[in-house]
Amino acid sequence: MPREIRFNAFDMNTVGHIQHGMWRHPRDQSHRHTELAYWTALAKTLERGLFDGLFLADVLGVYDVLGGGPEAAIRNAVQIPLADPLMLIPAMAAVTEHLGFGVTSATTYEPPFIFARRMSTLDALTGGRMGWNIVTGYLDSAARAVGLTTQIPHDQRYDWADDYLDTVYRLWEGSWAEDALVRDREAGIFTDPTKVRRVQGVGQYAINAMHLCAPTPQRTPVLYQAGTSTRGRQFASTHAECVFVNGTSKKQVAELVADLRAHAKHPLKIFVGATIVTGRTDAEAAEKLADYRSYASAEGALAHFSASTGMDFAKFDMDEPIQHQTTQGNQSNVEAITTRSASTWTKRKLIDSFVLGSRQQPIVGGPQKVCDALQAWVDEADVDGFNLSRTVTPECVEDIVEHIVPELQARGAYKTAYRSGTLRDKLFGHPRLPDTHRGAAARFGDTP
Repeated sequence: MPREIRFNAFDMNTVGHIQHGMWRHPRDQSHRHTELAYWTALAKTLERGLFDGLFLADVLGVYDVLGGGPEAAIRNAVQIPLADPLMLIPAMAAVTEHLGFGVTSATTYEPPFIFARRMSTLDALTGGRMGWNIVTGYLDSAARAVGLTTQIPHDQRYDWADDYLDTVYRLWEGSWAEDALVRDREAGIFTDPTKVRRVQGVGQYAINAMHLCAPTPQRTPVLYQAGTSTRGRQFASTHAECVFVNGTSKKQVAELVADLRAHAKHPLKIFVGATIVTGRTDAEAAEKLADYRSYASAEGALAHFSASTGMDFAKFDMDEPIQHQTTQGNQSNVEAITTRSASTWTKRKLIDSFVLGSRQQPIVGGPQKVCDALQAWVDEADVDGFNLSRTVTPECVEDIVEHIVPELQARGAYKTAYRSGTLRDKLFGHPRLPDTHRGAAARFGDTP
């Protein structure tokens, strides 16, 4: 029996997300990202295609490393303009029943008490469909935007994130007993005050507070994490239930996946980033790729990659080997083209790899060819599914729902209906964190 493949749509509340330049295509609708109707239509399409979730990325700064300024990013709409992703969730939840929502929020820039309430509110409003993509931030511009003089060192951000997670676990899991809500109209008791307690923060998060929200369907949202640097993998195997990885080869990803699974004490679902260009036939898909490719922006892709790595590629000669540098940027991206790469990368090689305005090489073909490729990733790299980034929107998602989902279903490799329950129920078969998860130690009745 084939392994069931899972899909998340990978998107952002912006014009240019991963594949830079696609906004120029005459059929692209990403300029409508500030219209609720754009997002509610997308949510309905994803639910029709039985996607597990919509995974929404976010950053809090501008990409201003290439050439020492933000001009290239601004000119090419490289994640600017950019609006808050969390505001979209209630509207999309109102027009769907099962679709999950994974939203990105950085531990470095927002107090845990405030963030915990926001996520509990969303988990309640969505009926338990929330996930949190845990990031620590990597842009100097984001650090400056919140009043820091420079970015906090990479590994220290993860140390702080450990404390942050242990603090929000205490709020979500340990502040309210499961039966705290009484709702006794005759006695005049809505909540039993003996079953709501103050909790203490961990490390630098010196809170002393009761969580303001009653227990939600999941308590703790499903935990996503995308760091695959050495320190990021340690953090992911400790906290994440779903891990988002990128890689240039199945062998490279398989090694990452094996390491993550070996160190985690709880079950993991692992999603690899992918881009699909498809149609009714291989020839139609190839024509579509050529069309899309004519709009791709190499400058936009370079602006994005410079900021994510913290390396100004404007300073590199075209054929100069790219050596590993310790930066405060995204170390997994730095390692991907240096220490974890079997070949030497140059600026020319980077630009040549930007097929659709990013380093992510698209899977191109009709339904049979694409599904063969997806199943090969699952079989050879031991991934559970894919975070599918958009190209020309919304037609790229509509193409997957129309062409790829039915072919996978015919192969027995994709669900034909949603399971009932919360997002965690759908992914793991239970609504709450497993007992083996680090956050379970914070449950009510244990040490606050």
